[in-house]
Amino acid sequence: MAISQAMCTSFKAEILDEQHDLAADTIKIALYTSSASLGAGTTAYSTSNEISGTGYTAGGATLSSKTVSTTGTTAYFDAADPEWTSASFTANGALIYNDTNSDKAIAVLAFGGDFTVSAGTFKIVFPAAGANAIIRID
Repeated sequence: MAISQAMCTSFKAEILDEQHDLAADTIKIALYTSSASLGAGTTAYSTSNEISGTGYTAGGATLSSKTVSTTGTTAYFDAADPEWTSASFTANGALIYNDTNSDKAIAVLAFGGDFTVSAGTFKIVFPAAGANAIIRID
């Protein structure tokens, strides 16, 4: 099993079919253990190998302050950095998915190893919209 960072292939096709409205739909982020198998081929949120622990609810967190913007010919998606407070768990990666649209997968984040929080705050820092945006379409 492995988690590979990728924009999900199904998402690329679905945006051409107008199946996602990242600014209006409820977009969530779920956390996964190192036993998860996630990557470009992931098509939807699943509870398989999703983490569990204090401060975490199955399904993950809803992304807030979502924005879609463009610069030149590149489009970006950004949101406030998701965080879990008073948390105790270990996560190895995450899945961003569209809760409004049948939990369809958008992107996989690979953390590069296990990250553990114990009675603290677990925060994922999204890069600013631009060259390193969390979701970028050139």
